[in-house]
Amino acid sequence: MRRVRAISLFSGCGGSDLVLKRLGYNLVWANDILEVACDTYRDNVGSAIEHGDISDFEKFPTANLLIGCYPCQGFTQGGRRNSSDLINYLYQEFDRVLRRVIPKAFVVENVNGMLYGRNRELLDNQLRRYRFAGYSVKSQVLNAKDYGVPQNRNRVFIVGIRSDLSFKYKFPDPQFGPNTGQKFESQKIALRGLPDWPTGEFNEEPFHWYYFSRNRRRTWSQPSPCIVGHWRHVPLHPMSPPLRRIHTDKWIFSRKGPARRLAYRECAALQGFPRSFVWKRGSVRQRFQMIGNAVPPPLFEAVVGNLRDLW
Repeated sequence: MRRVRAISLFSGCGGSDLVLKRLGYNLVWANDILEVACDTYRDNVGSAIEHGDISDFEKFPTANLLIGCYPCQGFTQGGRRNSSDLINYLYQEFDRVLRRVIPKAFVVENVNGMLYGRNRELLDNQLRRYRFAGYSVKSQVLNAKDYGVPQNRNRVFIVGIRSDLSFKYKFPDPQFGPNTGQKFESQKIALRGLPDWPTGEFNEEPFHWYYFSRNRRRTWSQPSPCIVGHWRHVPLHPMSPPLRRIHTDKWIFSRKGPARRLAYRECAALQGFPRSFVWKRGSVRQRFQMIGNAVPPPLFEAVVGNLRDLW
């Protein structure tokens, strides 16, 4: 594939951009507001990223692909939500850049919570904006475990193809799970070789009532629950005792034994980051945030891989 020029917005530490680099795309510009994420990006992806608020940038290089994973606090199904928070409207900045650059295609990823209730109106508004910008737009929820990520993680993807092009995008079919001939990737395989008790790499605070309001443990042979950006809420390591349900919002350990949350390197492995990815910037808490907010590379590779014939 010839080197297609690409721009990445809300790039974070570079989960999606790592894939573009590996596939041979030419990342000509990237941006994130979090400085530690930009530093981590430079350690692993390249120097194309600029630190700052996207609203402060007016000029952008030419590109045929625009990608972005704007923040999603207002759409999330876990943690605090505020539908009036201005962070929920950062898609307008993506739309602004889209209309300036006019690429052949764009890809957006966000939490699937935007499909439900009042959030649906915000999703519909995004789809309308991108269509008015001159794109044929499709959206679909994909689960990361269907694409080789050892984690149960549903995310909505929006893919747009410029309307003057004849190319028709199709979302990738599941590659793992029922009817594929491939078992879901397990935590056992993903975590193989990592230390059992990596002191200093996980949150050692006592478990609180909210943590036990749901089942945050899966067995070694299963994919992990969703990896989140807050280190207090990441799932239990599978070495922990099984949880037993007491009532709707209360779970307890079924027996005594060592129990801990996942470490940040384990979360990175369960997101599909390669072991070679360097995590040396910021605090441990910030590393959890970067990892949990990232796009799992194998999932993004499946989505962007279906653009191959467009180029």
